[in-house]
Amino acid sequence: MSKLEIKGASFVIDGKERRILSGAMHYFRVRPELWRDRLRKLKLMGLNTVETYVAWNLHEPRPGVFDFSGALDVKNYLQIAQEEGLHAILRPGPYMCSEWDFGGLPWWLLQIPSIRLRCMDEAYLAATKRFFKALLKEVKSTLSSEGGPVMMVQVENEYGSYGSDSEYLAWIAATLKALGVDVPLFTSDGPCDWMLNGGTLPGVLKTANFGSRAQEAFETLERHQPGKPHMCAEFWNGWFDHWGEKRHVRDHQDATAALEEILAAGGSVNLYMFHGGTSHGFNNGANCANGVYQPTIGSYDDDAPLDEAGDPTPKYHAFRKLLAKYTDVPDTPVPGPAPKKAYGKIELTESASLLGSLDVLSVPIHSQTPEPMECFDQGYGFILYRSRLKGPHKDAELSVIGLADRAVVFVDGVRKGVLSRIGDAERTLVFDIPPEGVTVELLVENMGRINYGVELADRKGITGGVVLSKQQYVYDWTVFPLPLDNLSKLKFSKPAAQAPAFHRGHLKIEGKPVDSFLSMEGWGKGVCWLNGFNLGRHWKIGPQMTHFIPACLLRKGRNEIVVLELEAAKGSVEFLDHSILDGGETST
Repeated sequence: MSKLEIKGASFVIDGKERRILSGAMHYFRVRPELWRDRLRKLKLMGLNTVETYVAWNLHEPRPGVFDFSGALDVKNYLQIAQEEGLHAILRPGPYMCSEWDFGGLPWWLLQIPSIRLRCMDEAYLAATKRFFKALLKEVKSTLSSEGGPVMMVQVENEYGSYGSDSEYLAWIAATLKALGVDVPLFTSDGPCDWMLNGGTLPGVLKTANFGSRAQEAFETLERHQPGKPHMCAEFWNGWFDHWGEKRHVRDHQDATAALEEILAAGGSVNLYMFHGGTSHGFNNGANCANGVYQPTIGSYDDDAPLDEAGDPTPKYHAFRKLLAKYTDVPDTPVPGPAPKKAYGKIELTESASLLGSLDVLSVPIHSQTPEPMECFDQGYGFILYRSRLKGPHKDAELSVIGLADRAVVFVDGVRKGVLSRIGDAERTLVFDIPPEGVTVELLVENMGRINYGVELADRKGITGGVVLSKQQYVYDWTVFPLPLDNLSKLKFSKPAAQAPAFHRGHLKIEGKPVDSFLSMEGWGKGVCWLNGFNLGRHWKIGPQMTHFIPACLLRKGRNEIVVLELEAAKGSVEFLDHSILDGGETST
């Protein structure tokens, strides 16, 4: 493909002024079997470009160990986009935000006690450069200068919302160029002066991110960058959801009117999101607003034009009609919704106690203090801390300093309660310790690292200590890391084990599988696996009550469903032909 040029206030390709009409779709949130279908629908809506972040944490799960295969084959993803007639925008970070764990930074950075993120810190820069080298080795051939689809590459991401280290931004730009990036670079920030002051670079195209008031945003952009193209690098046509909140929905007429304001002003645009997909496994991020921790759900439907299941919505059709006023929209009919099947109720008849399975799930480690999970070489999942408390101690008040994020507390094997940093949950538990003492266990769940803002360095587990009666630290702990990345050694049996426990059942499929939705209504809180694949979390507080199950995750014949339940097992799950993303105890 031809190389993009910036001439005055215009984008130029092949000597002709072009408007960038882009949609965000992240390869790592969509199964690779579905990439072409979703990209084709992007093209059919009238867009000419696809934008994607690059998830560093997935590509470098351990320092110096890289993976660009299968579902992480970003080069293949970009090549498919080109085959579908699309340009591409690449956002390699190293930070991406995106409601993704740690904003896409790898968890092992937090094993370096003194590290400072997203600035001229020597350890951070060394890791970033190593990642960029590996990434560019993979994707350099996809740059438009080499005949590929990538016509723009971003420098960092919304840096003005985090810091003001202009030397760091210049280093990112210079490193990308030194590694062979010779297409236009750009930055993207909120449309206000202080964000643009902190996040932009001289000589690098400035873009703005917003969901409304385009004229005002473009006027601000013009002050900082006179006579250059106006582009909204993230048009927020929908929004994401936290656990315990009502689902965010933006009326398609309101979103279309806001998009038209961008187009009528002559602006280029990237829809965020065009298709959100799913943050599978433990990859969801979290926010922290005014000291309140807010974990994000696994569905990244985002109320986007193409929903989580890849089906066009009223917003899709409204945008397509609008885009036809400004560009040539393919006259190929838009496919209808893909087939869905309600496979029905599946009884989970076998179970295995989590506490009774520690010997096959973990290797115990002795530690005088209950350190964060990163200190035990663990990135995701759960971690259990066990200690012996001496007695007698009447009305002992147990609290945790630096709890990240939610702990189920057991005293002599009996569930005593839950401590959490989420919402208005309990922060202390009170119980009597008899003269002979008790064994206390804290099963701590990593609910997702903070992905945005100044509290980004969000270590998990227990980061401070366990305290009795507000004045006595508890020492001498046995720690059980529980990443839960391999459940093959679990020994299931009947009858059902008490929570926390794993529950197993099987779905038998006759013929070719089709898409479905796994409903977790009636369950408490936990995690689901399908054929060994971590679908993500469930929680009765909603709003997400279903997991989208693309057909490619199912197989003809026997399919295994495993549910880790921390509270109260329902005993069965149900496969539906529709999603429930606005349910739970918070719904009205």
